[in-house]
Amino acid sequence: MGLLGSRLSRGGGRAEDAREGAAPPKAGDQDLDLKQIGERVLPVMLRELPPEKAGTMQRGEVARAIKEQLPGLLSQNGVTLNLLEQRDLVTFLINKILAMAPKLPEGEDSAPSAAGGTALQRFAQKKMGEAAAAGGSVRKQPSEDVGSGHHPARSLQDLVTSKPAAGAVETPKTVEAAMQRIQPLLLERIDTAAAASLSRDELFGQIGELIGELLAETKLQLNRQERELLVDKLLDDMLGLGPLEPLLGDESVTDIMVNGPKQIYVERKGKLTLTSATFRDDQHVMSAATRIVSAVGRRVDETVPLVDARLADGSRVNIIIPPLAIDGPTISIRKFAKKKITLDVMERQGNVSPNLGKVLRIASRARLNILISGGTGSGKTTLLNALSQMIDPGERIVTIEDAAELQLQQPHVVRLETRPANLEGKGEITMRDLVKNALRMRPDRIILGEIRSSEAIDMLQAMNTGHDGSLGTIHANRPREALMRLENMVGMAGVNLSPMAVRTQIASAVDMIVQISRMRDGVRRITHVSEVMGMEGDVIIMQDLFLFNFTGEGQNGELLGEFKPSGIRPHFTQKAAYFGLDKALLEAV
Repeated sequence: MGLLGSRLSRGGGRAEDAREGAAPPKAGDQDLDLKQIGERVLPVMLRELPPEKAGTMQRGEVARAIKEQLPGLLSQNGVTLNLLEQRDLVTFLINKILAMAPKLPEGEDSAPSAAGGTALQRFAQKKMGEAAAAGGSVRKQPSEDVGSGHHPARSLQDLVTSKPAAGAVETPKTVEAAMQRIQPLLLERIDTAAAASLSRDELFGQIGELIGELLAETKLQLNRQERELLVDKLLDDMLGLGPLEPLLGDESVTDIMVNGPKQIYVERKGKLTLTSATFRDDQHVMSAATRIVSAVGRRVDETVPLVDARLADGSRVNIIIPPLAIDGPTISIRKFAKKKITLDVMERQGNVSPNLGKVLRIASRARLNILISGGTGSGKTTLLNALSQMIDPGERIVTIEDAAELQLQQPHVVRLETRPANLEGKGEITMRDLVKNALRMRPDRIILGEIRSSEAIDMLQAMNTGHDGSLGTIHANRPREALMRLENMVGMAGVNLSPMAVRTQIASAVDMIVQISRMRDGVRRITHVSEVMGMEGDVIIMQDLFLFNFTGEGQNGELLGEFKPSGIRPHFTQKAAYFGLDKALLEAV
């Protein structure tokens, strides 16, 4: 038996009000006591309300019949319960009695309801109408339950324990209307603090019981699937991110973009599509945004209208609200698949070729300093995660990010995250502060989630002072542009260095640039693998090891091409030889 009354329900008002004037509950194992009391009074209750009779009644009628008999039975047994415990006991007895009710033979109906005909008749008529429209026939299914009537073969608990499939975003209008009506009543009757302490599975059963009563009280009629969906949506709002929960559970979705309450886009296989999911209004979006940022100790309001955060699974979130976002609160979520993306997986998906993948493995094993370049949503962080899997488990790794999203598999990882300023404008911890601190933490490798500002100078110094094998990402369209951006970022640090000195430092620190791109067919592909060889005059010299050559378009719109090696001997062959990987490297190129 659940604890809907004693732990969660307020019974239409405050729990304290319900307890006034009632004897205090018995100390000790209260659940066991209530269950024992229920089993003790059940035989007498069955004489007054046989299962055969209960099976022809609506659930509300059964509840009223039990409530009429219960006070006398409790008095006869010398038991005193408060109102909330009595409610729990009534629910227990309802489920017990209805579970004993016999199934109706096929073709028979239960008692007529006030809506006209029985629930089973209305269900059969609806199905037959649908079948007629489709040119077929549907047989009556008396095992289904619709409306507020209760089928004798099922209890309400049976109706709410299964969930709709993950990723479902279509919501019938009847469920939306019922949710708007039921949700305020539900919030009045539950203790939110107690609800927060329960797991989703516990809440699913207990909320389902209360929803059944509320539907009967409000005379709303939902079929089984609609009830399940209603309970699930209410729990999504209470515990999760409302209409975003099915999208977060959909493995095929990689990005979720909320453009105000009525427009939610997702990315699947590199393509953007508009979903049917919506929020009720701006306040509904704000409640989801607040829940996200509160979990990571941040805030979002008019004083802090722009926030970077993360979800519990590491997905990256950006939130921007009015007055900066004109059309309403905007949430952008970059999801990461639960399935780990490795270089082997990328080879099978066509993101890289086997030989290109082998070169990247060797470069990571040989402790090259690698910069991953690409545009927004091109797969830089995914590639960074894949390359990091080549790092020896015995090394100490320090990661530095604005919002922690890297998913490293090594056991010795220290994750650092920046902190924004408080309301007084103080207390900010920048990427540059963390890079400086990381150098004092005895790291073997430093991984920078994204190089975007003055921290570039500290990262270059780290690469030049014994921290080989460091990794980072940068926004740029081509490898040469990545070096130019890096040079400009060093200038943002306010360090008085000549352009020649900056380029020399870049040339000695960065060993390889890997360019990745999301192409118009939605597939991410590595387009360049370029080595930094050194300086010639005041110019940084580079050579391409691999290029993606576009050759055409397939029948299904996919782009055709090949990852073509340049045939040039890699500049880092000598470093690969130090790790015994030079022969494999030369074979790959």
